Parts: sequence; C-alpha cells; structure tokens
Amino acid sequence: MITGDLKNKIDKLWLEFWQGGIANPLTVIEQITFLMFARLLDINESRDEKRAARTADFSYTPRFKDNEQHLRWSQFSHIEDADRLMNVVRDDVFKHFRLHTSDSRFGDYMKDARLAIDKPSLLVKAIEMIDALPLDAGDTKGDLYEYLLSKLSTAGINGQFRTPRHIIKLMVQLLAPQPDETVADPTCGTAGFLVAVMEYLLEAYSSEHGILQEEVLDEKGKLSSKKSIPATY
Repeated sequence: MITGDLKNKIDKLWLEFWQGGIANPLTVIEQITFLMFARLLDINESRDEKRAARTADFSYTPRFKDNEQHLRWSQFSHIEDADRLMNVVRDDVFKHFRLHTSDSRFGDYMKDARLAIDKPSLLVKAIEMIDALPLDAGDTKGDLYEYLLSKLSTAGINGQFRTPRHIIKLMVQLLAPQPDETVADPTCGTAGFLVAVMEYLLEAYSSEHGILQEEVLDEKGKLSSKKSIPATY
C-alpha cells in the first residue's frame, strides 16, 4: 500500500494537474502514465547499457539511436526553458512513442499517444515530480497504479485489485516453479505473478559467478540496502 511521503507526492501532482486545467481524472492518469513510461524507458535503457558493457554483449540493440538521445528522460528532463521542453516532449518524445512502438507489445497503447498538457509550466512541474518518484524501488509502480485507480472510485467495480507483493512472493515460493515448466496466469493484470516467477527462477537457478550486487532505494530515493541479482536480469 502507498503511504507517507510517496502518497503526498502523488496527491500534490494530482492537484497540479487540476489547477493546470486538466480536471478529468482519466486524462490525469493517462498523462501521468505516459510520463512515467518515458522515465521507465530511460531507466531500462540505462540498465541494459550497463549490462551490455559489463557482459560485452555486442548484440545489444539500443532503444534510442545516436540522433535520438535527446528523447531520453535523463536528457529532456533537464531542459530549463519551459517552452522548449514543451516542444521536445510534445513534438518529439510523443512522436517517438507513436512511431517506434508500433511493432512492439506497446503498439496498441501508444499509437494514439498525445500530450494533453498545454501549459509549459504544468509540464515542468509534472516532470519534476515524476522525476522524484522512486520508480525503480521495489514494487512502487504497482503501488502507484493502485493508488491512482482509487482516485477514480472504480477499482472495486472493475475488479482491479492488485495482489500484495509479499503474498505473490509467498505463493510463488510455495509453487516452486521449475525451469522446464510453463506458467500461465489467465487473470493476468499487471503481470505481478509472472514477474515473480521469472525473478524466482533467476534467483534459484543462476550460477554464483552470475550474481551481482545492486543497490536498493527506499521511497525517498535513499540507499536502504543491497540485494543480489542475476547478471541476466
């Protein structure tokens, strides 16, 4: 469950959208999701770049070409001029979403992606707030999704209740899936069970030399501990 400082950040971000003229909660969630996707895309790209360099994987194909580096969150989020930032995000980043995800599993969701934020000042605040969210810490993305749904007051009606992370982990440990088995989740929502199975298999069947130490951040983005992860994760 989302609590404390993280909850306050989302509430503040939601208020910024409301005050910026975007009152439809579905539009607010859509725009927050698009911006979170942009940041997560960059986080994953950075992770894959480091892994490719570490393992000398020359088959790695970057998501962003050399002339597209300005489309990465880590690049455009530091643009200080609000009008220029608006132009880059609206005309270039969202265009990248629509064109470069057409052949991927995100294609159906991104083919009509549009920036509904028309005030540069609101976009600046939204990017600053989303940049401060610990999206790579634990199951924060699931917590955020659940909390945003609660603002629609439709989560119960639509049956969209996310199974808590620790319950998923326990169920997977009890199941103890094997590498040669096939796992299916016929009621898959955010794929929490499938991801947990993958994590279990990697942790249980990775060789010792394939285990790396990764820093774990808390809700405030501070180092809380270190965990062992497979090099192929």
